[in-house]
Amino acid sequence: MTQATKVKHNTLLSIVILFFILFYPMLISIYVFFPLFIGAISYILLQGLEKKKTTYILIAIIFLLNLEINLSLPLFLSLITAFIFYVTLYPSLLHFRRCKLCKPLLSVLILNFLYLGSLFAFDFIFDLDSVTLDSILFYSLIVDLLVVVLL
Repeated sequence: MTQATKVKHNTLLSIVILFFILFYPMLISIYVFFPLFIGAISYILLQGLEKKKTTYILIAIIFLLNLEINLSLPLFLSLITAFIFYVTLYPSLLHFRRCKLCKPLLSVLILNFLYLGSLFAFDFIFDLDSVTLDSILFYSLIVDLLVVVLL
């Protein structure tokens, strides 16, 4: 691959990622059957924190904030949940270094359930109804896990 082809490839990839970050949360608010990717994007945030990559951190923060704004979810709840997971539970998952799939799968699974639990706690505390537990959330969880396995 020549240098010019690499530059074109990187530019095209950057544009696709930018459009995904900016417009996918808007599409989720219109088409409710699209997966949320909260766990996968939160895992990208964790990887950015672990490897000290600011682009991963910025992409994840912008996506999660855009998602929360477009879906009228509590602002910063996904980021707070991801940071709490990173500080408390993520160091214990580092024992799965030999298993390449265990750490990402367990992280995404725990992040999704932790976020869902904190969202239900938020709804209970403030007597709101921001999300209902139905099959679309389980579909979103399964797609989240598949995305992490593929990446």
